[in-house]
Amino acid sequence: MLAIIQAAGWPIWLLLIASVIALALIIERLLYLRRRRILPPNLLDEVVRVYQNGKVQPEVIKNLEQNSPLGRVLAAGLRNVNAPRDVMKESIEEAGQGTAHELDRFLTTLGTIATLAPLMGLFGTVVGMIEIFGAQDASGTNPAQLAHGISVALYNTGFGLAIAMPTLVFYRHFRALVDGFVVEMEQQAVKFVDIVHGNRK
Repeated sequence: MLAIIQAAGWPIWLLLIASVIALALIIERLLYLRRRRILPPNLLDEVVRVYQNGKVQPEVIKNLEQNSPLGRVLAAGLRNVNAPRDVMKESIEEAGQGTAHELDRFLTTLGTIATLAPLMGLFGTVVGMIEIFGAQDASGTNPAQLAHGISVALYNTGFGLAIAMPTLVFYRHFRALVDGFVVEMEQQAVKFVDIVHGNRK
C-alpha cells in the first residue's frame, strides 16, 4: 500500500484525506439514521395515551423531546395541545424543519466529497502529465521519470473514481432515507393533530 502511495505522488494525500472523512461520515450516518432511533415504533400511540389520560406535564414533554427526532416533533404538538389547530400545526412544522435540518447533517459534506473526488483525481492526472512532459529534454526521455509521471496520472484518476462511486451511492441512500423519515414524521404529526382536535368536536 505504501508503495502505491509513493508511486501516486503527493496529490494522492488529498484523496486519502477525503476518503477518511467520507468513511467517517458514512459510519456516523449509518449509526445515526436507524429507523428505530428516528421513528420509534408505538411512540405516537404512547403520546396519544398520555394526552387522553390528561398527563401532559412539563417533565413528560421534556422526556419526549429527548426521546428521538419524532419525539421532538410530537412534543411541540403536545406543548400546544390547548392552542387552536393552526397554532399547534405551525409549532409542529417549525419543530419538523429543525429536525429535518438535523437529519441532513453531514450530507452536504458527503455529497461534496462525491463530486470533488473525481476532480481531485483529475488534478493528480494533470500533475502526472506535467511530470511526463518534464521527463523529455534535449538528451532524450528519462524512463524513470516518465514511468513515475504515468503512475501519478493513473493512480490518482483511479483512486478519485474509487472514492467518488461508493460515496455517491451512500449520499443518495442517506438522502432518500432522510426524505422518507421526514414524510413519515409529518404524517404522524398530522395524525396527532387530527386526534387532538377530533376529540374536541
